[in-house]
Amino acid sequence: MRKFLLSLMTVMAVVSCTATEGKLRVKMNCKPVGDSIVAIVNAGEENEVRMNFTGKQGVFDFEIDVPSPANMYLVEPGALRGERASIYQIPAIPDEEVSVTAEDGSRYDVNGSKFYAQFHEADIVIENAQKEGRDVTQVIYDFIKAHPDYEASAYIVTMMRDLEKMKEAVALLKPDVREGRMKPLYQGMLDQIEAAMKAEEESAKKQSAGIEAPDFTLNDINGKPLSLSSLRGKYVIIDFWGSWCGWCIKGFPEMKKYYNTYKGKFEILGVDCNDTEEKWKDAVKKHELPWLHVYNPRSSQVLSDYGIQGFPTKIIVGPDGKIVKTIVGEDPAFYTLLDDLFGK
Repeated sequence: MRKFLLSLMTVMAVVSCTATEGKLRVKMNCKPVGDSIVAIVNAGEENEVRMNFTGKQGVFDFEIDVPSPANMYLVEPGALRGERASIYQIPAIPDEEVSVTAEDGSRYDVNGSKFYAQFHEADIVIENAQKEGRDVTQVIYDFIKAHPDYEASAYIVTMMRDLEKMKEAVALLKPDVREGRMKPLYQGMLDQIEAAMKAEEESAKKQSAGIEAPDFTLNDINGKPLSLSSLRGKYVIIDFWGSWCGWCIKGFPEMKKYYNTYKGKFEILGVDCNDTEEKWKDAVKKHELPWLHVYNPRSSQVLSDYGIQGFPTKIIVGPDGKIVKTIVGEDPAFYTLLDDLFGK
């Protein structure tokens, strides 16, 4: 398995040493790691478990509570301080034993008891496919087809990225595997992907060209109400952003340049999201943003009304109040569109 790098938040320091039901025993021999490792089960979820374990020169032997199959990250402590450091991502399966080995910083191997022996077999196949530039989803599908009785086959369904192919792969599994302990894990992934696809479809409908832009009224930088409809009769760019959004901030210099170049031909209405009012006002002042601004409180329905899925999102509204185009992210296509609209 290839090694990758990540930065994470702080962890709790807890040590476990007695083998009981519902635990995973972890043996590590990873030369790039020092004398401490942080284990994070279900990282990013509310029920995640975080523990710090001590070893010696990359050698560890510990147990961690794993109520049900999940994902686990074994993290070098430096990553928790925002440093570039190693993370080993592995399945976390209760009542099993896993060994993680790494000779250098380029890759690592996962092996162990029955489940992990199966996973190791699949992992090597997937790694080789990645090296050869083959379609990994198809390779995983083919492995599952050849090994429908492997519990690891149910796990690697979560490593596929094509929803329909994932469903087909699940159907290939033997009934006891398909309905076994891995089901909540792969089914959760399927549900997440379906929900995301549905949200994207709904978002696309709400942001489609020709749709009337939903009106809203929010307080401006001076605390006075400002409505979108009050700008009817001119082109308006609704810029959904936040002071926490790096790409939003990176785009401001170019936005200011175009705002000045085509001054009077359009207006920008910045809609600040997921900020405190103080951070919003500080950001407007710091970056010297000359256009209109309103604050969008978390209780507002504006993000839902416009189907906002990411930041920045810029929605160009025509003089008639209808959506002309939606651009998600800091995309050069946005500025090309402004040239096409106003550069004539």
